[in-house]
Amino acid sequence: MTILVAGISAMNETTLSPAWYVLHTRSRFENTTHEGLAKKSIEVLLPKILVPSKRRDRRVMLRTPMFPGYLFVKTDLNPSHHLEILKTVGAVRLLGNREGPLPVPRETIDSLKIIATAEQKVDTGTRFKKGDRVVVLQGAFAGVIGIFSSYRGKKRVVVHIEALGQFAAVEVDEADVEPLHL
Repeated sequence: MTILVAGISAMNETTLSPAWYVLHTRSRFENTTHEGLAKKSIEVLLPKILVPSKRRDRRVMLRTPMFPGYLFVKTDLNPSHHLEILKTVGAVRLLGNREGPLPVPRETIDSLKIIATAEQKVDTGTRFKKGDRVVVLQGAFAGVIGIFSSYRGKKRVVVHIEALGQFAAVEVDEADVEPLHL
């Protein structure tokens, strides 16, 4: 029986081929996780884009993660490599389904690398989905916790606050709102 197990193990190792996967990280741990994986000699990609500073008194462009909470790692999913990735500070899990982590097409990674090196403004997809719990961080409604309702015009969002079976809706700058992670 040990011969059969050894044969299966050897077969699995030869059929494993490196591919890119999405790694979910703890909130605001993208840079820490990226550095930790790089120190372990694991190929990692953290695409960043230029965005204007959220502080109203500053007119600077900052490099922030294109996909907050996520980065990309190249691995063959060997159990020891998989474990080493997940043991990195800030790493949560590789995205996938019941069968395991799902690979990202190589063309997508190549495109992300090109976009990330561009020195131009890049607009990303919607930050919020209808029903997401959000918190207003600054402005007249700072501290308000509610439910994202919709996008209203350029860079404006509507947040609903429900109390006593009724709701109030406020319209705020999109930059002033963050998802609420419980």
